[in-house]
Amino acid sequence: MMRFIWPFIIFVVLAGFLFVGLGLNPREVPSPLIDKPAPAFSLPQLHDPSKQFSAEDMKGQVWLLNVWASWCVSCRQEHPVLLDLSRQNIVPIYGLDYKDRRADGLAWLHNGGDPYVLSASDMDGRIGIDYGVYGVPETYVIDKQGVIRYKQIGPVTVQSLQEKILPLVAELKKK
Repeated sequence: MMRFIWPFIIFVVLAGFLFVGLGLNPREVPSPLIDKPAPAFSLPQLHDPSKQFSAEDMKGQVWLLNVWASWCVSCRQEHPVLLDLSRQNIVPIYGLDYKDRRADGLAWLHNGGDPYVLSASDMDGRIGIDYGVYGVPETYVIDKQGVIRYKQIGPVTVQSLQEKILPLVAELKKK
């Protein structure tokens, strides 16, 4: 009788873990970079590769870093939201063109509109790895001291802007 109880107990425990895991939201993967300094980088600008862009350039202002790519289907979903946000001039949006060919990224921005103050080109994906990018799109809210305060996994939506991103930006601007 005892030899059947232990396998049953193990099965129940494993089933419990599975049940809890299936109830989690994959968009809410906690980032170990929240409340830590944004990883340093210096990358060529997409529009002018002779110029560099770095996170250090942004010290002293609250800004968004949006990781995107021309091949990203979900990026097309969030693009109108980012265009509208950039027109409102609430917070500067900087792009990180991730694992993309320069010509493809430029064509995508030319055809769909460019919401970014500028985009940097991360062709080999090293900076994306440093930022813990799971997949594109992802958006980071970075404060005046260069600390990551929020990470949006997946497309930015009107709802995520209104409920999380813009209230946080407003709060960070006051500090």
